[in-house]
Amino acid sequence: MNEARPIRTAEILCVGTELLLGDIVNTNAAYLSARLAELGIHVYRHTVVGDNPERLSRALKAAFEEADLVITSGGLGPTYDDLTKETVAAYFGLPLELHEASLDAIRSYFTRTGRVMTKNNEKQAMMPRGAHVFPNHYGTAPSLAIANEEGTKTAIMLPGPPGELCPIFEEEILPYLKSRRTSVLVSKNIHIFGMGESAVEERLKELMTKATNPTVAPYCKEGEVRLRVTAEGDSEAEASAMCDDMIAQICRTEVGQYVYGMDVGTLEQAVILFLRSRGLTLACAESCTGGLIAKRITDIAGCSDVFLGGCVTYANEAKIRLLGVREETLARHGAVSEQTAREMARGVRERLGADIGVSATGIAGPGGGSKEKPVGTVYVGISTKDGEQVRRLSLSSMRSRDYIRIVSAGNAYDMILHCDK
Repeated sequence: MNEARPIRTAEILCVGTELLLGDIVNTNAAYLSARLAELGIHVYRHTVVGDNPERLSRALKAAFEEADLVITSGGLGPTYDDLTKETVAAYFGLPLELHEASLDAIRSYFTRTGRVMTKNNEKQAMMPRGAHVFPNHYGTAPSLAIANEEGTKTAIMLPGPPGELCPIFEEEILPYLKSRRTSVLVSKNIHIFGMGESAVEERLKELMTKATNPTVAPYCKEGEVRLRVTAEGDSEAEASAMCDDMIAQICRTEVGQYVYGMDVGTLEQAVILFLRSRGLTLACAESCTGGLIAKRITDIAGCSDVFLGGCVTYANEAKIRLLGVREETLARHGAVSEQTAREMARGVRERLGADIGVSATGIAGPGGGSKEKPVGTVYVGISTKDGEQVRRLSLSSMRSRDYIRIVSAGNAYDMILHCDK
């Protein structure tokens, strides 16, 4: 293989008609992008193309017009429509030759797994002349890298199954690429709850538009905003310090009071870390959220040291019997009320012996609202030894039932994170 130059830009080219048909979710592109970013290699585009050599050839040509590196996934199998290797070899003008070590490895794989090797598997051992071949200990298709004569354009071909692609990348491709990187990218995430994307952008617009290294990019999901701060440096320590400086600037703005964590993943993960750091336990009482508060917490393995349990008390009778909500409260104020949310949170805390109890009661829709309490009206309560607090949410009736539940659960977590302030 020709002497290769440093790589700065890349495109990920995933091959397979099944991806275009939606039969398979393309997780490979997300995985490869994240790993390349850690190496300081900028991914500017993802492309998916079917098992067609002409379209693949055009996609490959377009990719190399922009990128130093093209990583392909898929199309390295033994069948007639697996043509990635042949198409890439043709792009570089390289003939295919039998790679004896790969053929021996393929034969050994079939022997080891007790399967019969067919003639067409020999196709997987045909390699472009001068290719750098990486062994595949997880399947039959070796990975490979080839470059042009100048060493300015490199193609790396990986098998499509994630169970092969990911370990091969970690064991073989990562060391190869590390030897060719010119810088390191570090990204850190600021997690925000309680301030919408447009409000965050308005307050940070000047900073975000002027920032070049590090950069600041907002990402929105239901009820939350994430700011990704990315810096490029000569070392991980340098890039990390640049990120930290930018994060400190952001946290000194109005946005800072809505930040619930750095690289914590999700609100519920932040809640578990919060409870563990203070030696506290949690219980929840849910009506309109239907168990979502508990579900999201228990999605995280090992949460039983801080989460004791919960009650889904959809009917008024259940609120009375399980949580001790007073009949008078329900008759006078209704199930969707500040008073009921208080008693639900207090009741579940006392009955389960938790340090903190949270509750949610509201109207998730699409029906059931009134002029006084329209769809989207939710009361979220929290109870501690110091008393109760309730937050009223007035979410848009145009929002979906799922959205109202998700944001209600998010507010319960947010109240937990602020309960000692």
